[in-house]
This record gives sequence, C-alpha cells and structure tokens, in this order.
Amino acid sequence: MGAEILDRFPAGGPRGSWPAEQKADELRKAGQSAEVVMDLPSDSYLIVAGRR
Repeated sequence: MGAEILDRFPAGGPRGSWPAEQKADELRKAGQSAEVVMDLPSDSYLIVAGRR
C-alpha cells in the first residue's frame, strides 16, 4: 500500500532553502497529513500523505 504523493521538489535546491519542508508545513497547518521523504532514484524530495 503506497502513500499519495502531494508534491515533489528537486534535491538540488539553493543552499539554505527547504521548499519541500516549507510546503509540507503549510499543508500540515491546513489540516492535511504531510511528510517529506527522499526518493533516491529520482533525486527528489516527495511530500506524501496518508502515513499516520
């Protein structure tokens, strides 16, 4: 059973920038379950829902 992917961000963002964490925080504040995970094959950070 997989989790729903809400968004994805490239891992090579600017130094000191955490766009995936910021987006996940916004979603959590809006009441959505959101977690950031690393997808190594695509070198991306994924925001996933449904992991409780």
